[in-house]
Amino acid sequence: MNRAQLLADDPIWLIAIKCVVLLGLGAIATTAMIILERKIVARMQQRPGPNRVGPNGWFQSLADAIKLPFKEQIIPDTADRKVYFLAPVIATIPAFLAFSVIPFGPEVSIFGERTVLQLVDLPVGVLVVLACSSMGVYGIVLSGWASGSPYPLLGGLRSAAQVISYEIALGLSIVAVILYTGSLSTGDIVDAQQTGWYFYLLIPSFLIFMISMVGETNRAPFDLPEAESELVGGFHTEYSSMKFALFFLAEYVNMVIVSAMATTLFLGGYMAPWPLSAINDNMFNTGWWPLLWFLGKVWLFLFAFIWLRGTLPRMRYDQFMRLGWKILVPANLVWIVLVVALRAFRNEEAISAPTILIAGGVVLVLLIGLSFLLPERKVEIDDNRVPVTGGGYPIPPLDLRVPDKNAKPARVRRSRREPAAVAAGDKESAAVETQ
Repeated sequence: MNRAQLLADDPIWLIAIKCVVLLGLGAIATTAMIILERKIVARMQQRPGPNRVGPNGWFQSLADAIKLPFKEQIIPDTADRKVYFLAPVIATIPAFLAFSVIPFGPEVSIFGERTVLQLVDLPVGVLVVLACSSMGVYGIVLSGWASGSPYPLLGGLRSAAQVISYEIALGLSIVAVILYTGSLSTGDIVDAQQTGWYFYLLIPSFLIFMISMVGETNRAPFDLPEAESELVGGFHTEYSSMKFALFFLAEYVNMVIVSAMATTLFLGGYMAPWPLSAINDNMFNTGWWPLLWFLGKVWLFLFAFIWLRGTLPRMRYDQFMRLGWKILVPANLVWIVLVVALRAFRNEEAISAPTILIAGGVVLVLLIGLSFLLPERKVEIDDNRVPVTGGGYPIPPLDLRVPDKNAKPARVRRSRREPAAVAAGDKESAAVETQ
């Protein structure tokens, strides 16, 4: 029986168990990810990190999870209450729905019932993940608008522009995988990588997917919707207690989703790496062993998220948009054309497919590198121009000098005849007005 038939024959109790496990996986992964992020970033920055709650601070995330429900819920007077309560739910639910199409392992036996470590295997599983990630941005935008405050609104608008921009690059990077595999099913994509993982066959797609998934999840150095130095706290500034916890949960669950998706599309999914896959006729690719390989690859991507946050500063917004629209999207389009040409050559059987893919990938990476090295157009600056501010605020004069602190202030001596002169001047001005 194939994968789809096994999943169709699952009894109700087994489907319920899978749903509960997937919900628990998201919560447990978030808790573990938070404490590991604190520990790893503290290690990178040579500081202690959490070390009070539990042995060596390992229960700090558990304490935070217990503390958040008991915190006071503060709702702004200007908030739209219905949308304000609904926005965190809209941001969280799609993140958990994407787990349903991720293949965690091959055929196994659970309480004597043969099944696959996957909830559903849809013919358009890849599109389901993209749709879920697209719906999450509605929660962010609505939360910024419903808060009734300018800073959350700015964070929501930034997030909308960011997610739309990088979701285009993310979707285009998957097109090459779909063309090479010939299927939108996540299970079929994993099975197609038995002869070779796509991370080296489709190098440009893999690199663009990695960059885009960081921008899609609003993580450093692309955490512009939550830029504390500019926007106080971003779209969730006015949220507290469990509503804030839901946004936090959605962010980390999305990180797990995109990491699992990258593992499925480019790292062979649940398949064992090469040295282990060659032992005893694929012994480590059967049973429960593949679940271990899958989780290990996912945590490898999650460590990359933490590594980026601990090392790279936040990008400027114009640099961020330039990277997405002027580099990633055009490079994706050129690469898709190369993959389509490959399929044409493959039908002719003139050159082997891996040779063309690797050669085209190297050429595209070189072109992207050269685009970064090209100097930007310099704007000639006129030294005599008068500076103009965007908001019309007054600016200091160009010849402004800072007074000397040690200099004594000059005394202003007024003449005794000054009031009389002022009065005479007023009489003259009144006479002129009457005439």
